Amino acid sequence: MEKQVKEKNELWEWTKALLIAFAIAAVIRYFLFTPIAVDGESMMPTLEDGDRMIVNKIGYKIGEPKRFDIVVFHAPEQKNYIKRVIGLPGDTLEYRDDQLYINGEAIDEPYLDAYKAEISEGTLTEDFTLKDIDVSLNDGIPEGYVFVMGDNRRYSKDSRHIGIIDQKEIIGNTSLIFWPFSDIKIVK
Repeated sequence: MEKQVKEKNELWEWTKALLIAFAIAAVIRYFLFTPIAVDGESMMPTLEDGDRMIVNKIGYKIGEPKRFDIVVFHAPEQKNYIKRVIGLPGDTLEYRDDQLYINGEAIDEPYLDAYKAEISEGTLTEDFTLKDIDVSLNDGIPEGYVFVMGDNRRYSKDSRHIGIIDQKEIIGNTSLIFWPFSDIKIVK
């Protein structure tokens, strides 16, 4: 009799431990961090197709996106996109001769240097202004929105095509590649 009680207690303890572990894992995944797979080549060479990353979901609950953050957001096509924040609320921006200008000031994009060096003709980023994309953006990016672009500028569907992104659509930021193991690193 005592053996049966002891086995029941042990079974109950294991069940409780597993339920608690699943609950903690669900809370972490739903509210704090979640994995995502890079789908496509729009962020090359920074991110490769198939890279697996961790998305920090709490960062923007307590803060705002920063310029050049890599973010994951709900795109209009009912799909999640990974892009880089280029323009913030209040910014005016343009590209001229493969150079980014924000509020009239030339801004370096060191994460593009290696890619630009590989280009034999033309530019990585075609010339444009915010007004070219949407005439209502003549006064800059409105509050609560950001302008995003992929690092593979020639082959990225980004704010130049889908428009500015409502910050409410941003799931979180990401910088940690955890798979494949040979490519584990923090990207900027």
